[in-house]
Amino acid sequence: MSQARDRKLGLAERMKLRLHIGLCRGCARFERQLPLLGAAARAFAREDDPPGT
Repeated sequence: MSQARDRKLGLAERMKLRLHIGLCRGCARFERQLPLLGAAARAFAREDDPPGT
C-alpha cells in the first residue's frame, strides 16, 4: 500500500494487493488509515520546519 502511494503498481501487483486487502482485515483497516497518517506526518513536518521556510 505504501508503494502504491509512491509509484504506479503493475497489474499483477494491484491484483495481489486487492486480493490481500479483501482477505486481511488488518490491512484493510491500515489502507483506510493511510490518508490520515499521511496528513499527520505532513502536519508534523511543517511544525518541525524552521520559521520562514
